[in-house]
Amino acid sequence: MNNTRYFVGIDLGGTNIAAAIVDETGKIYGRSRKKTNMPRPYQEIFDDMALCAIDAAKNSNVDWDQIENVGIGCPGAINKTNGNVDFSNNLDFYDVPITDYMENKLGKKVYVENDANCAAWGEYVAGSGKDADNMILLTLGTGVGSGIINGGHLFRGSFDTGAELGHMVIVADGEKCTCGRKGCLEAYASATALVNQTKEAMKNNPDSEMWSVVGGNIDRVSGKTAFDATDVVAENVIATYLGYLAEGVVNIVNMFQPEIICLGGGVSGAGERILVPLTEAVKTRAFARFGKRHTQIKIASLGNDAGIIGAALLWKNEI
Repeated sequence: MNNTRYFVGIDLGGTNIAAAIVDETGKIYGRSRKKTNMPRPYQEIFDDMALCAIDAAKNSNVDWDQIENVGIGCPGAINKTNGNVDFSNNLDFYDVPITDYMENKLGKKVYVENDANCAAWGEYVAGSGKDADNMILLTLGTGVGSGIINGGHLFRGSFDTGAELGHMVIVADGEKCTCGRKGCLEAYASATALVNQTKEAMKNNPDSEMWSVVGGNIDRVSGKTAFDATDVVAENVIATYLGYLAEGVVNIVNMFQPEIICLGGGVSGAGERILVPLTEAVKTRAFARFGKRHTQIKIASLGNDAGIIGAALLWKNEI
């Protein structure tokens, strides 16, 4: 007799809709994917989300009757009181009834959470943050996303939009951020910021090895470019970037002192080259640096699956 419990995780993004069947341990059985095809009415997007969920079950050879519930990760502010998306700039959603619509469409209990929170929850229940009571996920991608686990539960703040750590200011009156403020961590420590920092250094240093890394085409610069080169210019780019990131990480440790900070997103692929200096920064600069216990910094282990796994297992956050 098969006693496996099955859940659906859906990751709604501005480019793609991804769904998967996930068991209680975080194991993925089958997947489905469609283009989000923005802009269009939310009803059409939700209909495609439902189709993705059903297709994922078919691809997993799991009967729909065996699915216990559905979890959805959506960018933006999720109102936990009414289950609506209060707003999502990326999707042009304003007060959209995502929970009611999807429950009526799928005939299952539906849990909805901010996508960064889903990724943090995934790492907590099945990834690098497993077994920690308090952990934080920081994703270094197009922006700087974050999710906070406090006492074994997601922290959302009083109005469900807390944990936006990428928008703490680390440089007063600094670079303009996408949020409208100046000097945010996101403006200095995202992969986008690293790309801009790399390009600026290359323009000022035409003999840098980084030009060879991108075949002479500056449009091919990525968050890996500086890490793939070995000259002094590239090392200076990395050191400057990590200096900004360390300011944010030390601030986070001072505010929350979690057991673990997981680093995700594309830049986290640099592994030890960012873990070592960040760990040193925390040990030497954090307020509690003279204590015997320190926050451990890890690379997130679930990659792009963190959001889907976290969404599928959102029900555990309600226990």
